[in-house]
Amino acid sequence: MQQSEQPVLRDIVLIGGGHSHVGVLKRFAMNPVPGVRLTLICRDTHTPYSGMLPGYVAGHYSYDDVHIDLSKLAEFAGARFYRDEVVGIDRHRKRVVCRSRPDVPYDILSVNIGSAPKVGDVSGATEHAVPVKPINGFNNRWLSLLSRLENHDGPMTVAVVGAGAGGVELTLAMQFRLRNELEKRGHDPDQLHFHLFDADQQILPTHNARVRAVFADTLASRGVKVHLGSAVSEVEANRLTTESGDTLSVDEVLWVTRAGGPEWLRDTGLALDDGGFIRVTDTLQTETDNDIFAAGDIANVVNHPREKAGVFAVRQGRPLADNLRRHALGKPAKPFRPQKKWMALISTGDKFAVASRGDLSLAGSWVWRWKNSIDRRFMAKFNDLPAMEENAALPDTGAAQNPEEASQAISAVAMRCGGCGAKVGSTVLSRALGELRPIERDDILIGLHAPDDAAVLTVPPGKAVVHTVDFFRAFIDDPYVFGRVAANHALGDVFAMGAEAQSATAVATVPYGIESKVEDVVYQMMSGAVEVLNEAGCALVGGHTGEGRELALGFAVNGLIDPDDVMSKGGLRAGDALLLTKPIGTGTLFAAHAKLAAKGRWIDSALASMMQSNKDAAQCLRRYGSRACTDVTGFGLLGHLVEMTRPSGVDAELDLTAIPILPGAEETAAAGILSSLQPANIRLRRGIRDQEKWVNHPRYPLIFDPQTAGGLLASVPADQADACISELKAMGYPHTAIIGRVLPQDESGPIEPITLRD
Repeated sequence: MQQSEQPVLRDIVLIGGGHSHVGVLKRFAMNPVPGVRLTLICRDTHTPYSGMLPGYVAGHYSYDDVHIDLSKLAEFAGARFYRDEVVGIDRHRKRVVCRSRPDVPYDILSVNIGSAPKVGDVSGATEHAVPVKPINGFNNRWLSLLSRLENHDGPMTVAVVGAGAGGVELTLAMQFRLRNELEKRGHDPDQLHFHLFDADQQILPTHNARVRAVFADTLASRGVKVHLGSAVSEVEANRLTTESGDTLSVDEVLWVTRAGGPEWLRDTGLALDDGGFIRVTDTLQTETDNDIFAAGDIANVVNHPREKAGVFAVRQGRPLADNLRRHALGKPAKPFRPQKKWMALISTGDKFAVASRGDLSLAGSWVWRWKNSIDRRFMAKFNDLPAMEENAALPDTGAAQNPEEASQAISAVAMRCGGCGAKVGSTVLSRALGELRPIERDDILIGLHAPDDAAVLTVPPGKAVVHTVDFFRAFIDDPYVFGRVAANHALGDVFAMGAEAQSATAVATVPYGIESKVEDVVYQMMSGAVEVLNEAGCALVGGHTGEGRELALGFAVNGLIDPDDVMSKGGLRAGDALLLTKPIGTGTLFAAHAKLAAKGRWIDSALASMMQSNKDAAQCLRRYGSRACTDVTGFGLLGHLVEMTRPSGVDAELDLTAIPILPGAEETAAAGILSSLQPANIRLRRGIRDQEKWVNHPRYPLIFDPQTAGGLLASVPADQADACISELKAMGYPHTAIIGRVLPQDESGPIEPITLRD
């Protein structure tokens, strides 16, 4: 996560990760504007490049070959990345309305979300057709369709509605892939039948006659039946009907036509065309609002109408970035005129392609190789990013007495891993917190509902108080997600003890800036935190907020517990099974994220794990007789296990292969990308017997990896372990595993308490 000493003055919010916006991010990365902050909101972390999707469908490319990693690109650009779906724009308040998070304020807004299928215009299409657009969700729909087709016995008929370039190209790519898959499985590929439908009288109507002739011949030679001149009027389960009355029995229907803008745009007050697309001027600003821009398929440049094609979205990236920059600096935007003719490279599924531009037509395998080269160079601009450099210069370690001292000195000033001043003005703070709704509890006498110098709580008879505190700086640019993780992390100690969370007091540091920007950061962060606290039944009763260079948040949490029901670190018993409820690896993954070396989907998985509460897991462990439990956090798995063996007077065996690992963590650890806390944690290797035998094991570094909001490490009686795991998995902890066992302390043997096995 990049830090800047420059206060934020203007917020540019980008809705959607389309081809134009990836260009904007790259150009701002190379030439940022001081005081201007970018925020990208997109529901998908990996956005597909439309030009390579047919090749992906045909099996020529991998998932990563055809997708741009928005998380990595945003990190490179110093932009915030909010993974959510936009459902509205409140232009009066200048807020973007999201489905699952607080509204996001903007000064300047840009929309590049592509188009959505108008399947609702045809009876039954919503229920029985698979839409190709929006392409950002196409992969899941394609994999589901592929699975159904591959597991289908007997003849299969697939109908594709839409015979433009997209429909024809997709039909041929699917047919090529599926015939190959059937042959691999020993099935007859001739049982697969494809039909192509369009209301137009000809295929590829926007291309020249020679291009149409090539594809007509190709479709005919591949056995694809083409139905033209009559629109599809109804789609039923296993049947398709056209306006002329023709019917066809089908197994699958794909929809590649009649796309338009999403319905929520109609409520924004922006001028739209008949298809629901945003009307924009030559500067890519909307006709209605100069502070809102649009580009790509969702935009209709009214003075220069063009076909909906990816090439125009790509070409709009530069003028869009330039005009966003000029508008933020108070300069007039410059007009952009798209080219009238463009080169379309359309593939036939089998590494053969046709070039089409005006009256020009070229075809051959060499055209596909040309297209492949162009596409791969385009993707490399956004995926092959230079490694992030650390800002601090390495210290002179000549006076260090040993390598460990030198390592500590370097770690002290290196790019620190997040995770494990002056007061903000009261008016700003009160406005930010005024919209929050913390739960109220009967045992909170004085809290936020009646603010005072301090909170006053009552303790029910027979209960003891559990008190803990946690605080760390932000490790991700989304304050809402950070707030959720920070609150979840702070609650972990209370749940690990077997307690009920009662109250929390927040302490936050917020980067300095103008009031409106500080207010929004506080609101976003505390919204996420309060959601988690409320879900846990924990009342936020007060807090303190100060200014600092980096965003940070912590909580002092009170809990209540029956003294006889405490699960402590000293409760391990020989013969117990050791359970871990969540996978590990957050430390190495976020160290890699800071260096642009982690895939976005790895970070998504890590954040999902970090936002999962340990509350239900702790209650389940208690029901199955656990007397020893701790949450795995900064000291890493090994450090917390050693902490448990000492007061318990036992040894423990740890099975490296059984430990659940987050996706990507083994890869980043193997690359030597480790948390800045790792050197301190590795000192605990002295607690491992024969540790030199294990240093080259791929999972060895991960047992020292510091965790943020990690899972619970607990012991249960061995005869209860399987039943406990089954219930935990059913409760939503799918990675829960037995990772070892508790052993009697070997008083006459080695002093190291931990034995590893593979």
